[in-house]
Parts: sequence; structure tokens; C-alpha cells
Amino acid sequence: MELTTERCLIRNMKIEDADDLYQVLSDESVMQYIEPVFDKQRTKDFIHEAGLCEMPLVYAIVWKITGRVIGHVIFHFYEKNDYELGWILNKDYWGMGIADEVTKELINYARYLGIECCVIECDAEQSVSKQIAIQNGFLYEDKTDNLERYRLRL
Repeated sequence: MELTTERCLIRNMKIEDADDLYQVLSDESVMQYIEPVFDKQRTKDFIHEAGLCEMPLVYAIVWKITGRVIGHVIFHFYEKNDYELGWILNKDYWGMGIADEVTKELINYARYLGIECCVIECDAEQSVSKQIAIQNGFLYEDKTDNLERYRLRL
């Protein structure tokens, strides 16, 4: 996959992304609602397991100005003909509208693929993620184990 937004490129992961992605996944504030921080080896394992697999679960977000990986998007089969989408960004890029920009592009891509629904799951405390979901037309569906699910019918 290769998608372009105004400021970012969304593309398949490469093992060479490990150093940039480690800067994101090793940050406690970034990983607060997700899982424990990654060390360098866990970052490489993550790229292999989730990004370089036959049907990738995640893709790199590249800041076009610098060519550096500033995070990753989640975009994969969820259930039925639904796809999960999400994002994890370097905190230096928070508050710039990048997550919203990436979400809009993934929704457009999902429509192009003929996907019926997109799902965003986030911790109940992730107010920004919930706000992005709602402003992009996702509707609250339910909550399980402190994860809230939002769904957008395409």
C-alpha cells in the first residue's frame, strides 16, 4: 500500500524504519493507553510480525518533508467486511491534525476497496482518538474491557 496525504506518505514498513519507529514506541506518553514501551528488539520484532507479514496489519507514516517515519497506521481486516484503523504518532507531531489527515485518507482508501465498515478501538481515556473518530462520522458502538469501539458504515 502507498497512500499520500498533504503532509505524509503511508507505505509498507521496512526493517530500516526500526530506529525511527523505536523513537515512537519507546516513549511512555505515546504508549500510555496502548501497551508497555518497546525496546529496540521489540520494535524490530513488531515490524517483522505486523508490518512485513503477508497481510500487513500496520504501515509506516512518513513525514514527507524529512522522509522520517513518525509513527504507524493500523489498517487491517477486523471482522466480516470491516477493517480496523488507527494510528500511533511521535508526540512531536501531536496537535497538528496528522491523525485526522491520515484517518480521512484511510477512510477514502477503504471506500475504494469496497470495505463496508471501518472500526476504531481506543482506551476510554483517549479523548483525542474519540474526538477524531466522531468528527469523521464514526458512531460509538460499545465498550469492552475499557476499550471503546466506534464504527463508520461506508
